[in-house]
Amino acid sequence: MTDQAPPPSLYAAREPIFPRRVSGSFRNLKWVILAVTLGIYYLVPWIRWDRGPELPNQAVLLDLANRRFYFFWIEIWSHEFYFVAGLLIMAGLGLFLFTSALGRVWCGYACPQTVWTDLFILVERWVEGDRNARLRLHRQAKMDGRKLRLRLTKWVLWLLIAVATGGAWVFYFADAPTLFVDLFTGQAHAVAYITVAILTATTFVFGGFMREQICIYACPWPRIQAAMMDEDTLTVAYREWRGEPRKHSQEAKTQPQGDCIDCMACVNVCPMGIDIRDGQQLECITCALCIDACDDVMERIGKPRGLIDYIALSDEERERAGAEPRAVWKHVFRPRTLLYTALWSGVGVALLVALFIRAEIEMTVAAVRNPTFVTLSDGSIRNTYDIRLRNKNNDERLFRLSLAGDPALRIQLEGTPYGSVDVPADTSLLQRVYVIAPPGSDPAEAARTDLRFWVEDLTNGDRAYKDSSFNGKGDE
Repeated sequence: MTDQAPPPSLYAAREPIFPRRVSGSFRNLKWVILAVTLGIYYLVPWIRWDRGPELPNQAVLLDLANRRFYFFWIEIWSHEFYFVAGLLIMAGLGLFLFTSALGRVWCGYACPQTVWTDLFILVERWVEGDRNARLRLHRQAKMDGRKLRLRLTKWVLWLLIAVATGGAWVFYFADAPTLFVDLFTGQAHAVAYITVAILTATTFVFGGFMREQICIYACPWPRIQAAMMDEDTLTVAYREWRGEPRKHSQEAKTQPQGDCIDCMACVNVCPMGIDIRDGQQLECITCALCIDACDDVMERIGKPRGLIDYIALSDEERERAGAEPRAVWKHVFRPRTLLYTALWSGVGVALLVALFIRAEIEMTVAAVRNPTFVTLSDGSIRNTYDIRLRNKNNDERLFRLSLAGDPALRIQLEGTPYGSVDVPADTSLLQRVYVIAPPGSDPAEAARTDLRFWVEDLTNGDRAYKDSSFNGKGDE
């Protein structure tokens, strides 16, 4: 018997990618977005916002302990999570809109994985040099003093960025200056240290070593994007009808030469390590760096820019025939994108309306039905209710509770002989309330009587109500 060859391995080791530095309009746009997004992420927790005494003065704060979300002048309570859900819906619709119009622009410009990977590559280029220098260092088998020094310097800088990333995240959940001191003095909660450690590790590994692997294997968006795109979507592509045959190819010796000189500039600058000339690929994040690289080469050899460009599949036949492509706005403003825009705008307007019409006071009523009612010594029937009063103002308010319904019913607040109660600023108060029906009255004898609880802010007259019911003896 002859030995059979072992089956091919399904695992392929990662080939490191060392993108070459490139300059151009798209690269400049990416630098601007990188600076703005990182600036927002790192600096926002330190912005102060005066909300009055005894309230947090951090502009953006996720106060999980008190189940509150502060965003400048907006305060979201835990029972108002629909605002957060609405924002998530808007984010999803916005992602659909931009993908339908311009392909994976989110992935190429604003995705956190892209932003931090760009930052890590910038540090790597600053320490080890541009593409050729990094390739030589990578292929150097011997770990001499120079290679060790460059590697350690790069890793230390990466680690500092990763620590700052994890540290900035926890500042959104507590007062940033206080937590900053507590972290360095060892007084912070263990959860804070664990969170910083996990985010530091993931940022260091994802941005420094895995890079494009996260986009290809871990992120689901490359698989979803196909459903969001159509033949009118503008995306990064190679004008094969203009570039082929390439000047260095065999076909170019016998046919008219195309504009592509096979310089590999588009491949060398790609952070995903792909060749855009092979057509649309799952790995492409449409960062458009290949456009900058190709345009630079075209200018040098005296050819028109745009061999690689943002183009739509529906324009291919027109361009092959020598006609001009359709105007950009005709690709961007079409039924699908207009529908996404309308949905996105509708959700946004609904959230704004809900935000501006919401009351500064709220109440919830929970009837205590165990027992259903209590018969007092004088024959009166009493029902018990737990009423939660929410004061969304920045100062203490006096709330008065009253009833609407059968005039025979009277209200009594536990712990106070008055019909009003003080509710502290920006908090909620659980108040037990008794509703009593005199003996022989209609509510006392009926099985069920509808009633309405009213709460009034005695400072400004704001009112709110909740409906409930009173249980009497009925047919017992």
